[in-house]
Amino acid sequence: MASTPEITRLVGNAMLTFARAGRCGDIDMRHALVLVVAMACAGDAASAQTLEGRLKQIGETKVVKLAYRSDANPFSFVNAQGQPDGYTVDLCKSVVHSLELQLNARLAIAWVSVDTQNRFDAVADGLADMECGSTTVSFERMAKVDFSSFTFMENTGLMVRTNSGIFSVGDLGGKKIAVIAGTTNEIAIVKELQRRQLQTSLVRVKDRQEGMAGLESGAVDGFVSDKLLLIGAQNADASNYKMLPENLSYEPYAIALPRGDSAFRIAVNKGLSQLYSSSGILDIYLKWFAAIGPRPDLLRAAVYIFGTFPE
Repeated sequence: MASTPEITRLVGNAMLTFARAGRCGDIDMRHALVLVVAMACAGDAASAQTLEGRLKQIGETKVVKLAYRSDANPFSFVNAQGQPDGYTVDLCKSVVHSLELQLNARLAIAWVSVDTQNRFDAVADGLADMECGSTTVSFERMAKVDFSSFTFMENTGLMVRTNSGIFSVGDLGGKKIAVIAGTTNEIAIVKELQRRQLQTSLVRVKDRQEGMAGLESGAVDGFVSDKLLLIGAQNADASNYKMLPENLSYEPYAIALPRGDSAFRIAVNKGLSQLYSSSGILDIYLKWFAAIGPRPDLLRAAVYIFGTFPE
């Protein structure tokens, strides 16, 4: 287990990051300390891992294959220069830098374009080593891929046109609502409609672009997705659309990884832990989310605290 000074240093660094953001009073430092102490053995296990699986392959080829999305702004998208960009992309780049230090090798990044339908196959089949998108952890998905430590906490929301006359989920009776097929958002809206016993038609779409196009044209009355992804949709003009007040589910994001490859998962989590315990995570957060507030709220700050482990 890590020494007491090491644990104290680790928690202190993580707390300092959010103290600078003005949230220190909201976080129970004692709880964070207990969690880090309990996970110290996991950190020791990371240092004992030998090269195997994807980690060995990366060490031999000197290439990390990162999957990215084109429709998940501000988490993963293609910027004006034609390059993958976004919050999760920045996290993955930081992890790659950590892998370089862990492997003592200069690594190149090979970008792999994926969508909501093939992202897990890309990782499982070896086309990508990490999926850097806006992916929610679920038990169903764990049957196909593994996941890193959490990277973000989101909510499922519902966007409608401002002149729709819809003010809450309770107004959806007889309406048509778009949702991307096969997502956790689909599960969330189905459960909510069943709970409220609303006769609402769900229109399954293949991606966010199709969903927003349907909302814009009036083919559907609303579009269900992760809230920040709805806000970040390219054609989501604030004057034409509004978000309903309800949170339909909590969506814990993580980086999708090869299933059963513990050495690689530990190496990735080590990279995230190093980032989370530094001021760099606040810089990345503010780069992408300053518009929603000058600091992470308690739930999102907890993602960084609980993803920080001793070396």
